[in-house]
Amino acid sequence: MSTIMLAGQDRLMYQLNRFTTDKVNGRKSNITKTIREVCKIVTEILKEVEVQEPRFISSLVETEGRFEGLEVVAPTEFEVVLFLNQMGVFNFVDDGSVPGCAVLKLSDGRKRSMSLWVEFITASGYLSARKIRSRFQTLVAQAVDKCKYRDIVKMIADTSEVKLRVRERYIVQITPAFKCSGIWPRSAAHWPLPQIPWPSPSLVAEVKTEGFNLLSKEIPVLSGKQTSAEGDAWGLSFTDAENKLLQGGCRKKCLSILKTLRDKHLDIPGSPVKNYHMKTLLLYECEKHPREISWTESSMFDRINGILLQLISCLQNRRCPHYFLHGLDLFAGRSHAALDQVAKQTWRIAREILTNPRCLEKL
Repeated sequence: MSTIMLAGQDRLMYQLNRFTTDKVNGRKSNITKTIREVCKIVTEILKEVEVQEPRFISSLVETEGRFEGLEVVAPTEFEVVLFLNQMGVFNFVDDGSVPGCAVLKLSDGRKRSMSLWVEFITASGYLSARKIRSRFQTLVAQAVDKCKYRDIVKMIADTSEVKLRVRERYIVQITPAFKCSGIWPRSAAHWPLPQIPWPSPSLVAEVKTEGFNLLSKEIPVLSGKQTSAEGDAWGLSFTDAENKLLQGGCRKKCLSILKTLRDKHLDIPGSPVKNYHMKTLLLYECEKHPREISWTESSMFDRINGILLQLISCLQNRRCPHYFLHGLDLFAGRSHAALDQVAKQTWRIAREILTNPRCLEKL
């Protein structure tokens, strides 16, 4: 490699490290402070919920500085997943009739009375995500009225989901869920693709053992045309599996940089592109570049630009397939005008990275 190329790479690495120190770490530090405040409030509310209804036990716990079950959707938007107990008497049914969803059906009608959640089981024997969420929403509303933070926390109306507005600045969604370990959904059976060497067989085995979660939340593709059976369905979530896949190399650092760029340049009204879209496209980039040598810090600019170009393509095609569930479009229901606006902004960033060696000073 020539001295000029090495000098150019050194400059890029300096830029990346400076951007990480100034922008990425600054973003993380601000979000960490917000998380502490938000979790203190949510913990208080969930304690009161548990007093009223012991079946809803808070699973929001801090481990080594991280809150298990908390996802950062955006710097002012968070989701807390509340894991429920005793899914045992139900079979997991994943027939693909509702994209990205599955149902929980009683394994035996005679076991109805044995379930911890008996009053949420429909006449057809399904454990209804909608009914559980409705009961939980009522309990949270009562807890908010009673708790010491009631002056700064408000329930968000016009949704069947449990959403809180904190200090008029932050939105926190609390989502009831079941953890499904040791099984893998049929709708994701095509993964991993046989012709692609990433991830390794041992990592695939770990991911599939980790399993997935079933979330009780509104399904965007169903809005406006929801049947009762679809309302009973649970959304599939692969957060733990995705996080496991992104370990190693500079993958997580890439994601942090992409999130920082998204927050600063692509966060337009309606938020058509979330951090989750960036994470999804990073997973696809891992498939395109399966060798670990492609994920060293010296390759980071190439990887980030590749993901931005993927994003532009998805925005222009108005389709972003879920990484594990290809039938689920993550842009479903998004405004075409908003997608076009983000595509223009993303192209501006990509062009800056391609043509300006000092681009990160401006971005």
